[in-house]
Amino acid sequence: MSTDDPNARVTLRTIRQWIRSGEPFPMLTCYDATTASWLWRGGMRTLLVGDTAAEMIFGHDSTLPATLPLLVELTAAVRRGAPQAFIMADMPFGSYHSGDDAAMANAVRFMTDGRADAVKLEVDASFAPLVARMVHAGIPVVAHIGSRPQLVRQRGGYGSVGRTQREADEIVALAKQMITLGITMLLVEAVPAEVSKRIVEIAVAPHTAEPVPVIGCGAGPACHGHVVVLHDLVGLTTWHPPFVEPVSSIGQSLADAAAAWGELVRSGRYLVDNHPYKMSR
Repeated sequence: MSTDDPNARVTLRTIRQWIRSGEPFPMLTCYDATTASWLWRGGMRTLLVGDTAAEMIFGHDSTLPATLPLLVELTAAVRRGAPQAFIMADMPFGSYHSGDDAAMANAVRFMTDGRADAVKLEVDASFAPLVARMVHAGIPVVAHIGSRPQLVRQRGGYGSVGRTQREADEIVALAKQMITLGITMLLVEAVPAEVSKRIVEIAVAPHTAEPVPVIGCGAGPACHGHVVVLHDLVGLTTWHPPFVEPVSSIGQSLADAAAAWGELVRSGRYLVDNHPYKMSR
């Protein structure tokens, strides 16, 4: 991705420049400062502090147990690790479902305590009043549409959506509604490529004052950006979605490192000849 200064702060303006120049941009999930700093060194300029932390860090079977205090703290940690990155924060299940006043306060926490650049909500049309209120207050909103992982209990599992014409039309209409409300970005998950292509066409249509970035999560090649879970990409999970092809096997490397350390200690050779601390004379 071209920028005048590769270490400059990445903002919405930066992302819009990428869109105008036709450059797709990558995004990865991140949950800690150390990893954030390494991802930045690797050229990752946009990061998502996802509620997938519940699964990747704490071993839950869904994103639902992620809490507001946890994600605010993780967002702040990622900011410290990658101060110049564009950081999107997930609003977890329950943090924007118990009244608009509470949702507003929680979104503000992500912006102030977490120092996020934008907050992401999984939405349908019923969230329009809340989204409009957030936008009016100056909160950059990312509308997460398509497959919505926070509905996993209601739907009995994860899966793609938008495969029928009716579903596809509903998703596209929702995207248009959210864009009209003034959202900052769209995140579209697990839909056919034809659906995301229609959404992108709306997001960059002449009637929009500025292009609305469309980030895909298994949503086809037309999207402006693409995000996947870091742990899936680097081989730290035993199962990964079909739209993620691991590019490394860090999990096996960790297992090999643990085995080597275990062998060194069990052999009795550790620090026998190279202990760094000596008695003074």
